[in-house]
Amino acid sequence: MRVVIQRVKKASVRIEGAVKAEIAQGLLVLVGFEEQDSAEDLEWMVRKIINLRVFDDLQGVMNLSIMQAGGELLVVSQFTLYASTRKGNRPSYIKAAHPDISIPLYESFCRLLEEHSRIQVQTGVFGAEMDVDLVNDGPVTILIDSKIRE
Repeated sequence: MRVVIQRVKKASVRIEGAVKAEIAQGLLVLVGFEEQDSAEDLEWMVRKIINLRVFDDLQGVMNLSIMQAGGELLVVSQFTLYASTRKGNRPSYIKAAHPDISIPLYESFCRLLEEHSRIQVQTGVFGAEMDVDLVNDGPVTILIDSKIRE
């Protein structure tokens, strides 16, 4: 499981021109899955995201979690996080989980994120062509892989 987390001032997802989801200050989480991902990967990632101290405290130091900062969450599925560019210039997505595996993982991930954070999670639509708008705050962008765990 891989995520790209961006601290945002605002973010939204549009599908065919209509706003599907929208948040103010918070985290935009782009998430991709591989076939070996498990419930353990989901739990670990959720704990990591909700406890990540990337919001400024009163002294301007990144010392607060999403919950402490009162931020919002927007989760967007993105299988392209498993792109391989090892051969040639056309990315291969062979490592990305097929929808029959990734859809239940995505739904579980969003549910767990909401349960553990007590923040209503906004989402895109799995597999849809989406326009994602964001204003990155900082910019703060963090990559996390549940298999590497760094």
